[in-house]
Amino acid sequence: MNVIVVNENDEVLLIRRTDNDNWAVPGGAIDLGESVPDAAVRETREESGITCEITGISGIYSDPRHIIYYTSDGEARQEFSMVLTARPVSGSPSTSDEPREVRWVPKTDLDRYRMDRSMKIRITHFLEERTTPYIG
Repeated sequence: MNVIVVNENDEVLLIRRTDNDNWAVPGGAIDLGESVPDAAVRETREESGITCEITGISGIYSDPRHIIYYTSDGEARQEFSMVLTARPVSGSPSTSDEPREVRWVPKTDLDRYRMDRSMKIRITHFLEERTTPYIG
């Protein structure tokens, strides 16, 4: 899942990943026994230092061409991702093992940041301010 956190200045929280140097919104996997909102809040806090409150859903993505191959165990998976929206409630941007940088970015500047194609699509759909979540 991914979480698009927007602050009172209409800025989006971005992290710069250490594994591929791309920018992204925070996100990750759900742990056993965890709800989707709890996982979203935890992953956002772990990756950015920001505690957030989930406010909605931007979309669900399940591109059948998006296959992830795990070299550790040879497993291949067709991934899907839920993109939630949130607002910050506390904390300040800080890095951890996963992101090398964390910052608030004005919505108008998001296209200047290098991102994976799938992340750009998710952010573009969010910026369109759709009345219903994207499902595809």
